[in-house]
Amino acid sequence: MATITPFRAVRPKPEFAAQVSAPPYDVMSLQEARALADGNPQSFLRVSRAELELADEVDPYSLVVYQRGAENLQNLLKKGFLVQESKPLLGIYRQKWGSHKQTGLVALASVDEYDRGIIKKHEHTRPVKEHDRVQLITTHESQSGPVLLFFQNTENITRWLNNMTNAKPDVHFVADDKVEHTVWSVHDESAIQQIIDDFRKINALYIADGHHRSAAASRVRADRDANGSARTSTHEQGFLSVIFPHDQLQILPYNRVVRDLNGLTPKQLREALASNFELTAIPEPGNPPQAGFDLYLEKQWLRAKPRQDPTSNSQQDPVRALAVSELTERVLDPLLGIKDQRSDPRIDFVGGVRGHQELVAKVDSGNWAVAFWLYPTTVAELMAVSDANRVMPPKSTWFEPKLRDGLFIHMLRDE
Repeated sequence: MATITPFRAVRPKPEFAAQVSAPPYDVMSLQEARALADGNPQSFLRVSRAELELADEVDPYSLVVYQRGAENLQNLLKKGFLVQESKPLLGIYRQKWGSHKQTGLVALASVDEYDRGIIKKHEHTRPVKEHDRVQLITTHESQSGPVLLFFQNTENITRWLNNMTNAKPDVHFVADDKVEHTVWSVHDESAIQQIIDDFRKINALYIADGHHRSAAASRVRADRDANGSARTSTHEQGFLSVIFPHDQLQILPYNRVVRDLNGLTPKQLREALASNFELTAIPEPGNPPQAGFDLYLEKQWLRAKPRQDPTSNSQQDPVRALAVSELTERVLDPLLGIKDQRSDPRIDFVGGVRGHQELVAKVDSGNWAVAFWLYPTTVAELMAVSDANRVMPPKSTWFEPKLRDGLFIHMLRDE
């Protein structure tokens, strides 16, 4: 059973939605955040990444940053750019990027079901990032970065979403990155109850993007329970989510760059790779063979196709069937000496949305020795790993388009 709950959302007034909403703060550098917020005092980045208003030497995880963000959130409310709904609602959030379109339900997912594993995970969290999210929630008394969840699609839910989106939307705009955003709200109690009942027939929800956000929501509730905090409502029982049908999500490659060749020459690396991969020169990367990868070395792209198909392991070990696992087990660890991708400073990660030109630029700059363009993890592979209660290697999925912050906010206390 999957439990969803309507909530008294805080939302921007429709005429301010494009101005207020912003990309998630953790997919950009501080310089990029400052550039996006420049000239826009209502940008939600001033809430989620308030250090952009402070001096460079300020620690981004210091209390002063979280307090500035909380002040900016309250200012958006006081000045009427953000308004809290008078009654609980559900939202519908559609994104269109080029030919790709995805439509999800905005609701609170259950913290209890997250703790019990009904909401399934596929990666470990990093303590520093989890603590950052906890501080945001507790200082701001809100959840503003939605978790991207998905479920095995059903005809009933598809029909409900189609019916609800036949109405005129509350909000529609095209952001600077060319992603089209459309939002509807559902207030009708019978329609809300219908979709709640339909989700109760769903066996599980899956986290696509937002492991740190959901873990932080769980920690906040546990901390308040342990401290005996009195609750005036059930606000801490749910966490802000946008829940998509599984067949609408799009995963791009999550690529790697490595700073040096671990003492190998480029020729020696190619020779070592040749024992497990067929190497072919290509003009540029594209969609490499499943579980394979493309690499950029000495100003040349090469396609590495596994000599043995690792997907044959998928029934026994769904993690080993992944392209990122093939790269990890046969290249990064044994050849390049990278034992822990989470902590080794010799490796960095580049989302597929940035294109292969970003990889070329990094290697050609001389600061990085080799780049790897991976075959994207599929939704089916993600589900198989989650269902087996396994964990993927770090940075295995890059979902695109990203959910914008600030279109729906879940307050932990009523305004």
